[in-house]
Amino acid sequence: MKIVGISAYYHDAAACLVVDGEIVAAAQEERFTRKKHDAGFPGNAIAYCLSAAKAQPAEIDHVVFYDKPFLKFERLLETYLAFAPRGFRSFATSLPVWLKDKLFQKTVLTDALTELWGDDVDWKSRLLFSEHHASHAASAFFPSPFESAAVLTMDGVGEWATTSLAIGEGHRLSMHKEIRFPHSLGLLYSAFTYYTGFKVNSGEYKVMGLAPYGEPKYADLIRKHLIDIREDGSFALDMRYFDYCTGLTMTNGKFDALFGGPPRQAESVLTQREMDLAASVQVIAEEVVLKLAASIARTTGQKNLCLAGGVALNCVANGRLLRERLFERIWIQPAAGDAGGALGAALGAWHVMLDQPRTVGRGIDAMRGSYLGPEYSQADVVERLTRCGAIFGTHSDDAVIEETARALAEGRAVGWMNGRMEFGPRALGGRSILADPRSPTMQKLLNLKVKFRESFRPFAPSVLREDVSDWFEMDSDSPYMLLVADVVERRRQPMTAGEQALFGIDKLNIARSDIPAVTHVDYSARIQTVHEQTNPKYCRLIRRFKELTGCPVLVNTSFNVRGEPIVCSPEDAFRCFMGTELDLLVVGNAILHKTRQSVALAADYKAGYELD
Repeated sequence: MKIVGISAYYHDAAACLVVDGEIVAAAQEERFTRKKHDAGFPGNAIAYCLSAAKAQPAEIDHVVFYDKPFLKFERLLETYLAFAPRGFRSFATSLPVWLKDKLFQKTVLTDALTELWGDDVDWKSRLLFSEHHASHAASAFFPSPFESAAVLTMDGVGEWATTSLAIGEGHRLSMHKEIRFPHSLGLLYSAFTYYTGFKVNSGEYKVMGLAPYGEPKYADLIRKHLIDIREDGSFALDMRYFDYCTGLTMTNGKFDALFGGPPRQAESVLTQREMDLAASVQVIAEEVVLKLAASIARTTGQKNLCLAGGVALNCVANGRLLRERLFERIWIQPAAGDAGGALGAALGAWHVMLDQPRTVGRGIDAMRGSYLGPEYSQADVVERLTRCGAIFGTHSDDAVIEETARALAEGRAVGWMNGRMEFGPRALGGRSILADPRSPTMQKLLNLKVKFRESFRPFAPSVLREDVSDWFEMDSDSPYMLLVADVVERRRQPMTAGEQALFGIDKLNIARSDIPAVTHVDYSARIQTVHEQTNPKYCRLIRRFKELTGCPVLVNTSFNVRGEPIVCSPEDAFRCFMGTELDLLVVGNAILHKTRQSVALAADYKAGYELD
């Protein structure tokens, strides 16, 4: 039986294909359209999923949408009635969109499927709907390596739920408790994302990265005025300070007055105030997550915890949760946001709606390392790069590993496209930019010359699983880059009294460890553990780098520039390579040196990025 899961029409549209309960393929639409956070119907992602399984449209038994539009519309109406007449402008703005597209989503989806696949099949009869948090919970529990677990979902809002608890047993998944809109930890965090000048639904990770530069000076103010946190982790927001129920912004004048001024303008200079605000909301988020988890452990007796929803991408909070040891094991869905809802919708249909059994691997999850996207044969790579005007050579696997490892050891920045593309927001060695973590200047160079993004943004280390505890204060798997831990004491570099006295962004240029390019200003790192069984070529590359340098760690950041999705195809990789200061590009077994490429072509690509 073949089931397609879809998330669309809000943000991060995606599709997934499950065949007899096995995850075969999954991808976000943005990777194909090159429109970041593309929310449109994921026609390209669906087409890819079917091609990966060599399946025909008529073979699809069910198409499952990840939430229930009627319940969302009910929330919109009830929220307006609760706050009326305040909020009429917001209501009047959103109502035409709902009436045109979202309220009649079954028809919209059926029409889109018919346009994609033709009308030989009655797609309306094969279309199913899940609930938003049920989709998230299913995406977290069913691929996990646990026979039973508590499942905590936290996000902005689904239909009504913003935080929910489910219990998974075998192939059963039951929802137990929820916190409802407008009380939302995700929306509280998004309010501070907006207030500190970043884009909601995409800039939250910037707030998390900015937090270590500040002090949580406003945490008590947040507790006193914005959020009432109970001992069991449940919470309520004081809606007098927020505008997302009734207006077109996240916060209002009362919020501005509380924190001493208007929101920061996007792209303006970051000040210590924004850093302290980021530190403060991060502390509050961690407090809520820890209290919720402690209460769940106490009341359910479950030994395992699964996490999903956008808040589960807060890897700093996840790291705190791991260190508290409230559960024996924790597993986090790598596509924890709305894209992962497509996966959960398909798995939920198979296990819950169709009552099909589940096989759990011994300590191994079912996500295949999250390498679920497109891959390209070497012949295809050669043809595509040749059409682009690339100058390259093709080599054996051994030669590729050797040349790339030596380039990295010499301090060069490498674009690395290997195997299947990752599903979810993290690059995990399939579509990555790699570099030497020992360089004290690499973080700044990559941010400014390659990624074209804010200099404060930290980079993540990829480390061999067997070496993780020798470099970081962690001895567990983190294959999806969703856990933060500190660099071990003996790898740190002591700071002078003058360095310790620095504040804010001035902390950035101080080398704090033997691997400064992946060590944040608080000695933390967002860790990816690399395994032979999920990505053997990437694992071999790190091993060879270790043989050359003694360091089993690489800088790993997503292969893209600011404002652009992660690369998908060889053409995407070549464009990013030519438009940035990357030194080397590896696509499968093809190696491209920047110095050997057409100077005129490089100038054209760079000019294109400047225009963008």
